[in-house]
Amino acid sequence: MASLIFVSHPEVAVDAACPVTQWGLNETGHARARAFARSALLSDVTAIWSSEERKARDTAEHLAAYLDVPVQQDVCLGENDRTATGFLPPEVFERAADAFFANPETSFRGWERATDAQSRIVTAVRSIVAGHGRGDLAIVSHGAVGTLLYCALSRLPISRVHDQPGQGHYWSADLGNLVPRHPWRSIG
Repeated sequence: MASLIFVSHPEVAVDAACPVTQWGLNETGHARARAFARSALLSDVTAIWSSEERKARDTAEHLAAYLDVPVQQDVCLGENDRTATGFLPPEVFERAADAFFANPETSFRGWERATDAQSRIVTAVRSIVAGHGRGDLAIVSHGAVGTLLYCALSRLPISRVHDQPGQGHYWSADLGNLVPRHPWRSIG
Protein backbone atom coordinates (compact mmCIF):
# COMPACT_ATOMS: atom_id res chain seq x y z
CA MET A 1 0.00 0.00 0.00
CA ALA A 2 1.35 3.42 -0.95
CA SER A 3 2.29 5.89 1.76
CA LEU A 4 2.09 9.55 2.55
CA ILE A 5 5.33 10.56 4.25
CA PHE A 6 5.00 13.93 5.98
CA VAL A 7 8.42 15.44 6.74
CA SER A 8 9.27 18.48 8.82
CA HIS A 9 12.40 20.40 7.89
CA PRO A 10 15.45 19.87 10.12
CA GLU A 11 17.52 22.54 11.89
CA VAL A 12 17.57 26.07 10.49
CA ALA A 13 19.98 28.99 10.43
CA VAL A 14 18.13 31.47 12.65
CA ASP A 15 18.49 35.09 11.56
CA ALA A 16 16.41 37.53 13.60
CA ALA A 17 16.92 40.20 10.89
CA CYS A 18 15.40 38.00 8.19
CA PRO A 19 11.75 36.92 7.81
CA VAL A 20 11.23 33.42 9.26
CA THR A 21 9.91 32.23 5.90
CA GLN A 22 13.33 32.95 4.37
CA TRP A 23 15.41 31.03 6.90
CA GLY A 24 17.33 28.18 5.30
CA LEU A 25 18.79 25.04 6.81
CA ASN A 26 21.98 25.25 8.83
CA GLU A 27 24.89 22.80 8.32
CA THR A 28 23.35 20.20 10.62
CA GLY A 29 19.98 20.53 8.88
CA HIS A 30 21.54 20.08 5.44
CA ALA A 31 23.46 17.00 6.63
CA ARG A 32 20.37 15.42 8.19
CA ALA A 33 18.25 16.11 5.08
CA ARG A 34 20.91 14.57 2.81
CA ALA A 35 21.14 11.48 5.04
CA PHE A 36 17.36 11.10 5.19
CA ALA A 37 17.15 11.31 1.39
CA ARG A 38 19.10 8.04 1.25
CA SER A 39 16.70 6.31 3.64
CA ALA A 40 14.99 3.14 2.40
CA LEU A 41 11.77 4.69 3.68
CA LEU A 42 11.80 7.03 0.68
CA SER A 43 12.74 4.47 -1.99
CA ASP A 44 9.21 4.33 -3.48
CA VAL A 45 8.57 8.11 -3.48
CA THR A 46 7.35 9.24 -6.90
CA ALA A 47 6.27 12.79 -6.00
CA ILE A 48 7.55 15.45 -3.61
CA TRP A 49 5.56 18.48 -2.53
CA SER A 50 6.93 21.29 -0.41
CA SER A 51 5.95 24.41 1.42
CA GLU A 52 7.21 27.54 -0.33
CA GLU A 53 9.23 28.48 2.76
CA ARG A 54 12.98 28.21 2.18
CA LYS A 55 13.76 25.72 4.97
CA ALA A 56 11.18 23.27 3.60
CA ARG A 57 12.32 23.86 0.01
CA ASP A 58 15.95 23.21 1.05
CA THR A 59 14.88 19.91 2.61
CA ALA A 60 12.74 18.88 -0.36
CA GLU A 61 15.56 19.69 -2.77
CA HIS A 62 17.88 17.28 -0.94
CA LEU A 63 15.26 14.53 -1.26
CA ALA A 64 14.64 15.38 -4.91
CA ALA A 65 18.33 15.37 -5.81
CA TYR A 66 18.84 11.89 -4.45
CA LEU A 67 15.53 10.42 -5.64
CA ASP A 68 15.56 12.18 -9.02
CA VAL A 69 12.00 13.38 -8.47
CA PRO A 70 10.93 17.00 -9.09
CA VAL A 71 9.62 19.19 -6.27
CA GLN A 72 6.25 20.88 -6.55
CA GLN A 73 5.30 23.69 -4.18
CA ASP A 74 2.08 24.76 -2.54
CA VAL A 75 1.76 27.91 -0.44
CA CYS A 76 -0.93 26.18 1.65
CA LEU A 77 1.70 23.77 3.01
CA GLY A 78 3.32 26.69 4.87
CA GLU A 79 3.77 26.89 8.63
CA ASN A 80 1.19 28.63 10.77
CA ASP A 81 1.34 32.35 10.00
CA ARG A 82 3.28 34.01 12.82
CA THR A 83 4.22 37.22 11.01
CA ALA A 84 2.24 39.33 13.48
CA THR A 85 4.94 38.85 16.12
CA GLY A 86 7.98 38.37 13.91
CA PHE A 87 11.03 36.72 15.44
CA LEU A 88 10.62 35.55 19.02
CA PRO A 89 13.57 34.35 21.13
CA PRO A 90 13.41 30.57 21.70
CA GLU A 91 12.07 30.66 25.26
CA VAL A 92 9.36 33.16 24.28
CA PHE A 93 8.55 31.19 21.12
CA GLU A 94 8.05 27.97 23.11
CA ARG A 95 5.52 29.68 25.40
CA ALA A 96 3.78 31.13 22.34
CA ALA A 97 3.61 27.69 20.71
CA ASP A 98 2.15 26.29 23.92
CA ALA A 99 -0.58 28.94 23.77
CA PHE A 100 -1.17 28.31 20.05
CA PHE A 101 -1.91 24.62 20.67
CA ALA A 102 -3.71 25.09 24.01
CA ASN A 103 -6.18 27.64 22.59
CA PRO A 104 -6.77 26.54 18.99
CA GLU A 105 -9.79 28.83 18.47
CA THR A 106 -7.89 31.92 19.63
CA SER A 107 -5.20 33.89 17.82
CA PHE A 108 -2.02 34.31 19.84
CA ARG A 109 -1.06 38.01 19.38
CA GLY A 110 -2.24 37.99 15.76
CA TRP A 111 -0.97 34.54 14.75
CA GLU A 112 -3.11 32.38 12.48
CA ARG A 113 -5.44 30.36 14.70
CA ALA A 114 -4.59 26.66 15.04
CA THR A 115 -8.04 25.70 13.77
CA ASP A 116 -7.53 27.81 10.63
CA ALA A 117 -4.03 26.44 10.02
CA GLN A 118 -5.38 22.92 10.50
CA SER A 119 -8.17 23.45 7.98
CA ARG A 120 -5.69 24.90 5.47
CA ILE A 121 -3.18 22.04 5.74
CA VAL A 122 -5.86 19.32 5.67
CA THR A 123 -7.43 20.84 2.54
CA ALA A 124 -4.03 21.21 0.83
CA VAL A 125 -2.91 17.65 1.59
CA ARG A 126 -6.24 16.12 0.55
CA SER A 127 -6.05 18.03 -2.74
CA ILE A 128 -2.47 16.89 -3.39
CA VAL A 129 -3.35 13.29 -2.54
CA ALA A 130 -6.39 13.40 -4.86
CA GLY A 131 -4.13 14.36 -7.78
CA HIS A 132 -1.34 11.90 -6.93
CA GLY A 133 -0.63 8.96 -9.20
CA ARG A 134 1.21 5.82 -8.17
CA GLY A 135 3.91 5.33 -5.56
CA ASP A 136 4.62 7.03 -2.28
CA LEU A 137 4.10 10.75 -1.77
CA ALA A 138 6.46 12.90 0.32
CA ILE A 139 5.29 16.24 1.66
CA VAL A 140 7.93 18.48 3.21
CA SER A 141 6.53 21.13 5.48
CA HIS A 142 6.70 22.26 9.11
CA GLY A 143 6.22 20.92 12.60
CA ALA A 144 3.17 22.82 13.81
CA VAL A 145 1.04 22.25 10.71
CA GLY A 146 2.31 18.67 10.54
CA THR A 147 1.05 18.15 14.06
CA LEU A 148 -2.27 19.79 13.25
CA LEU A 149 -2.62 17.52 10.21
CA TYR A 150 -1.65 14.46 12.27
CA CYS A 151 -4.29 15.35 14.88
CA ALA A 152 -7.00 15.82 12.25
CA LEU A 153 -6.22 12.59 10.41
CA SER A 154 -5.93 10.67 13.70
CA ARG A 155 -9.20 12.19 14.94
CA LEU A 156 -7.44 13.63 17.96
CA PRO A 157 -8.07 17.04 19.52
CA ILE A 158 -5.48 19.69 18.77
CA SER A 159 -2.79 19.34 21.41
CA ARG A 160 0.92 19.98 21.63
CA VAL A 161 1.30 16.57 23.25
CA HIS A 162 1.31 15.26 19.64
CA ASP A 163 3.94 17.79 18.46
CA GLN A 164 7.32 16.74 17.12
CA PRO A 165 10.04 16.66 19.79
CA GLY A 166 12.36 18.83 17.65
CA GLN A 167 12.99 19.82 14.05
CA GLY A 168 13.53 17.15 11.44
CA HIS A 169 10.89 14.47 11.99
CA TYR A 170 8.35 12.54 9.93
CA TRP A 171 5.21 10.49 10.25
CA SER A 172 3.60 8.30 7.64
CA ALA A 173 0.06 7.33 6.71
CA ASP A 174 -1.69 4.96 4.37
CA LEU A 175 -2.21 6.96 1.18
CA GLY A 176 -5.62 5.36 0.60
CA ASN A 177 -7.29 6.42 3.84
CA LEU A 178 -4.74 8.90 5.26
CA VAL A 179 -4.79 7.26 8.68
CA PRO A 180 -1.40 7.85 10.32
CA ARG A 181 0.57 4.69 11.07
CA HIS A 182 2.75 6.20 13.79
CA PRO A 183 3.53 9.53 15.48
CA TRP A 184 6.57 11.68 14.71
CA ARG A 185 9.91 9.87 14.26
CA SER A 186 13.33 11.44 13.79
CA ILE A 187 14.70 11.67 10.26
CA GLY A 188 17.96 10.48 11.82
